[in-house]
Amino acid sequence: MTEEVKISGRRQRRLEKEQDQTAEPKKTYWVQIRMFPIWLRILLCIILFAAAAAAGLMVGYGVLGDGKPTDALKWETYQHILDIKDGK
Repeated sequence: MTEEVKISGRRQRRLEKEQDQTAEPKKTYWVQIRMFPIWLRILLCIILFAAAAAAGLMVGYGVLGDGKPTDALKWETYQHILDIKDGK
């Protein structure tokens, strides 16, 4: 009478993995090619963030406030705010 040796699932997977490694290596038929390089993705995110911030300033200043939307992008507007803050 032969006794079956009980092998844990982890050990069985390791044995199967070792057998797969000793077998012929598999060929890779498909390789992922990035359409946009990483540096371009980062640059695009920065540009989109700046555009969203500018659009938010214009909506907040022009629509919610009573000013012209293009005034939100002028330095004089922020200089005036800084002068009020500093008490000038």
